[in-house]
Amino acid sequence: MVGTGEYTTGYVGGGASKSDKGAGVVALTMFDLRKKGKVGRLAMCGTNGAKFTGIRAHIAKVISATYPGSAYDTSFESYPAPTVKSYTAYIEALDSMSPGDAVIIFTPDDTHFDIALAAVQRDLHVLVTKPIVKTLAHHVELVAAAREHNVLVQVEVHKRWDPIYQDAHDRIITNLGAFSHLDAYMSQPKHQLETFKAWAGRSSDISYYLNSHHIDFHEWCAHGNSRPIRVTACEARGVATELGIETEDTITLLVQWENRPWGSGSLGSAVYTSSWVAPRADVHSQQRFFYMGQKGEVKVDQAHRGYTMAEDGTGFSSQNPLFMKYTPDAQGCFAGQRGYGYLSFEAFIDAVNAIRAGDATPESFDTTHPTGAATMLTTAILEAGRVSLDSVGRPVKICYEGDESETVPTSIELIA
Repeated sequence: MVGTGEYTTGYVGGGASKSDKGAGVVALTMFDLRKKGKVGRLAMCGTNGAKFTGIRAHIAKVISATYPGSAYDTSFESYPAPTVKSYTAYIEALDSMSPGDAVIIFTPDDTHFDIALAAVQRDLHVLVTKPIVKTLAHHVELVAAAREHNVLVQVEVHKRWDPIYQDAHDRIITNLGAFSHLDAYMSQPKHQLETFKAWAGRSSDISYYLNSHHIDFHEWCAHGNSRPIRVTACEARGVATELGIETEDTITLLVQWENRPWGSGSLGSAVYTSSWVAPRADVHSQQRFFYMGQKGEVKVDQAHRGYTMAEDGTGFSSQNPLFMKYTPDAQGCFAGQRGYGYLSFEAFIDAVNAIRAGDATPESFDTTHPTGAATMLTTAILEAGRVSLDSVGRPVKICYEGDESETVPTSIELIA
């Protein structure tokens, strides 16, 4: 596990994250998968070895003490050493692994490529949080390296295991015809800017961080039948600047899609909006989309599943145990194994074990999992959005080689 922050451990700024992930996701899931016998040795790598004392105390509180019935082995090796600060500690950690082992990367966006490539070059299978990388050129290089070293590279986009998103996907590709329009929105509250202040606006932006969810969902639904051809971006600013963070508050991408072979070249439009300046509300993240095909439409509000609570001290909230069920069962055991946050990691580990056993190849998962080879359109759209923003809203073309049905992008270029 490379990266020791909120999503891996739930430990932020010396204590539990204020988000809905105070117990983390990655480490908790790995401890459970180890109990199932699907993983063995666990290691965790950050940049500051002194932080692991706090992380271990945090894990003892939010995992061991919260799920005593599970009796988890929460031990793990840590890198760098307790007295060391190092931004390249991941090299030592990767060198301690064996070919065929698995690496999970949850670090700032601009570090993904270097860490993932180093893992691939050591014949290690890799799961990278979205966005997998920030540029199409890096994406192409990483996929080529994975092919050369015969390892699996996958993006961690857990929406693909959300049963509602899965059902919407299946209905879209089987019943709704050619793509017509998509309007997607995702936000997080202002306090996340404090959580991410070390990298917000420096190593990445809110579009890479949040728009990547629904862009990936759209690419999944496009199913090789539609492709993005032009991206124009616009921004809102002000709140982050007042907090001393020079970054966009909200980013909107307008993307022209072309249906090939769907609809014989007909066009579709998509609007993806993401923000991290929302007020505190009943959920940590607002997440919704409206999809229109030429034969029907579907609307999903992922944040509100009709399950609400009100408690003294915490107030009113909407619940979503379909993502991660943190409440222990009556026996004091972790009972979140069916959550799509958990299933996303289990699917990767199962794929790695199948490859290790000789029952599958990395390419076997290109049609079923969000592998590097299956997610290039998302990277092309995200990079084009960043280029458009940096060019004061000029449109950016996504280029393809070969015939008009080609859906693997090769480059992006500003439109004069």
